[in-house]
Amino acid sequence: MKQLIKMIFAVSIAAASSSVMAGADIKAGEEKATACAACHGAVGVSASPMFPTLAGQHADYMVQTLKAYKSGKRKNPIMQGTAAALSDEDILNLAAYFASQTGLKTLKR
Repeated sequence: MKQLIKMIFAVSIAAASSSVMAGADIKAGEEKATACAACHGAVGVSASPMFPTLAGQHADYMVQTLKAYKSGKRKNPIMQGTAAALSDEDILNLAAYFASQTGLKTLKR
């Protein structure tokens, strides 16, 4: 039963991420991501523990997080200012781009 619950959860996460990525333009996200590189690394792998790695992050989580910064529900002056300048389309594209990148499990910091 526990295995079934884990499998259903994993499929749900994958489906949510793929639905975010379905309407997104990864190339446009890559172009927008240049503004993220100073803190989060050129391909989304941060060299500093002060800034989270974005590469390999779930797209749906990225969308929720960026929208929370944009609305002010999540507090960080730098991220709030950055997110305020993003359209909903930009947010989807950035989320899809970073989700498509290799995550920490395969890259050394």
